[in-house]
Amino acid sequence: MSGDKAFMAHEVGLDAGGQDDRDMERLGKAQQFKRNFRFYSILGFTTTLMATWESILLTSTYGLTDGGRAGMIYVYIASFVGFFASVISMAEIASIAPTSGGQYHWVSEFAAPKWQRFLSYLTGWLSVLGWQAAFASICFLCGTLIQGLLAFNYSDPAGAYVYDSQRWHGTLLTIAIAAVGTLVNTFGAGFLPSLEGVILGLHLFGFVAVLVPMWVMSPGQASGEAVWTEFTNSGQWSSIGLACLVGQLTPIFSWTGPDAATHMSEEVRNAAKVVPWCMVSTAMINGGLGFVMLVTLLYNIGSLEDALNTDTGFSFIPAVQHATGSRAATNGVAAIILVMEVCSAISILATASRQTFAFARDNALPFSRALAHVNKGTQIPVTSVLVSTIITVLLSLINIGSTAAFNAIASVMIAALFTTYILSIASFVRARFLPGGIRRGRFSLGKLGLPINVFSLGYLCFAIIFTFFPTANHPTPVDMNWSILVFGFVVIFAIFQYIVHGRRIYEAPVMQVRKTD
Repeated sequence: MSGDKAFMAHEVGLDAGGQDDRDMERLGKAQQFKRNFRFYSILGFTTTLMATWESILLTSTYGLTDGGRAGMIYVYIASFVGFFASVISMAEIASIAPTSGGQYHWVSEFAAPKWQRFLSYLTGWLSVLGWQAAFASICFLCGTLIQGLLAFNYSDPAGAYVYDSQRWHGTLLTIAIAAVGTLVNTFGAGFLPSLEGVILGLHLFGFVAVLVPMWVMSPGQASGEAVWTEFTNSGQWSSIGLACLVGQLTPIFSWTGPDAATHMSEEVRNAAKVVPWCMVSTAMINGGLGFVMLVTLLYNIGSLEDALNTDTGFSFIPAVQHATGSRAATNGVAAIILVMEVCSAISILATASRQTFAFARDNALPFSRALAHVNKGTQIPVTSVLVSTIITVLLSLINIGSTAAFNAIASVMIAALFTTYILSIASFVRARFLPGGIRRGRFSLGKLGLPINVFSLGYLCFAIIFTFFPTANHPTPVDMNWSILVFGFVVIFAIFQYIVHGRRIYEAPVMQVRKTD
């Protein structure tokens, strides 16, 4: 019997490998990477990249300012419904076209022939720049968290040392985190799949390690009425409803990057099945963990005023100190979150480099040949990894002159990535109405596909508007959210690049796709 089982497992492995070969042949791409990711390793990759429960704590200031306790609860639930519809919509597309190109390939394959080349090129630039900004943003977030912990531990004027936060400190810490991510993605790339399985365990263990002390050690929880019915409008918007909508930046940031698995598709065994189910599983796991952590925070946060008026820059730090009554426990919780965010940075760099590699492979970027080069020994796009790191280092230098300017550039990632989701799902909806419809993938929404796609488009178009809002009404130039300006510049830049470069040499993926069933 054991011999039969081994034979069956071998046959399944051959079938999975054969399916991957057939998918790559249909997509017109050569297999250049080792397919060393399996379901649990790529699940660890995506869940820790999104790091939802960690991000809920790190970005809670936005929701607490605009919406308060009750606002965060209901905005989270509503946002998750729209977000999940978007994830399963893209999961179905990823099953049909499992390629590292992701959204720009999908737009090329499913958009109207008249517009597919231009829209695909625009989508590719937005995705590349969005993921580059995401890596810079997560590295800077880790750096500022370290600064926040220094301010937390050395803020007593009577102490022997008081930390004097400087912008260049944040820049150096950002570069240090980027260096860690680069080392793992180059010298440690062969161990990355195994490491991701370990990190998934840390993600779940860390959740418990943070959750339990906040409930057990808390001197007293807020009432159910305060958590579920009391709204806050500290941003002084015209209504509570508008304040809650502005505060949805907390859950939106916490769910950024559901497309990460697609950009690793060419390194995943049985990608047409594993990648979409990984996307769905990640959304469900992180959505559930994020909600439990959110409720825990809101019940044990103590005074909202104390949490928001903190020198650390992170409202969760005074909240955890109030819940545990211990400086050591607060440092421990923050350390767990810092480690998980560094792990997230490692995954984001891998995703950013694969997206850059894929777009360069289609001759869409300057120096495409170098960026699309894959090291034969490691089978890693080393040049794309290093260029992604250099971009983050250069962006971090902006912080020395102005943190607001750096934040404007880094925050463009949400709008850029959301736009790529909108364009790819809209193109897929169009393809549904063509004679013969769409190819059926190994993950299919069936008859529910069209209404789910349309609903997800409505949510994404609605949510992206509020990513451009400042935290408070009547902002000063320093407090203004300048991401709309940066996003506009990125779009104009991409259009200009298409006119002078892309329309002549860009090799649209649809030209290489074989129309077979």
